[in-house]
Amino acid sequence: MALVVEQLSFSRSPDVVWAALADFGGISRWAPNVDHSCLTTEQRDGIGAVRRVQVGRNALLERVVEWDPGHQLSYAIEGMPAVVRSVTNTWRLEGSGGSTRVTLSSRVDVGPRPPQQVIARVVGRVLAKASREMLAGLKHHLEETAT
Repeated sequence: MALVVEQLSFSRSPDVVWAALADFGGISRWAPNVDHSCLTTEQRDGIGAVRRVQVGRNALLERVVEWDPGHQLSYAIEGMPAVVRSVTNTWRLEGSGGSTRVTLSSRVDVGPRPPQQVIARVVGRVLAKASREMLAGLKHHLEETAT
């Protein structure tokens, strides 16, 4: 199991940041590494909501497994290469005044054996880069383009 953690501070309240994350099907509006996104369930938010994201040639399904409004959102990512058993992304928001620290954690499970752990580190590096891009895109969306 590998855990990748990225953080970024926003000059927006947790409610504003949560509103962008809670628009679960709309991630492509602010994540520069997501080419397209849409909901695949009638459920728009909460545990069980599923979105499809297109990242380059890869189509992934992201299923909400934890939904704590204003605080935390976790989703399991389906459609990764077969060597990856599971990936879960967790967004956590910590507010202080009108600002928010956003933490994006990716938990990768590829198995316990040493060769699998090498794969976990490689996948972890890819996910870390993707997390930094998503955090920067969200920050830009909320702080630079918001009216």
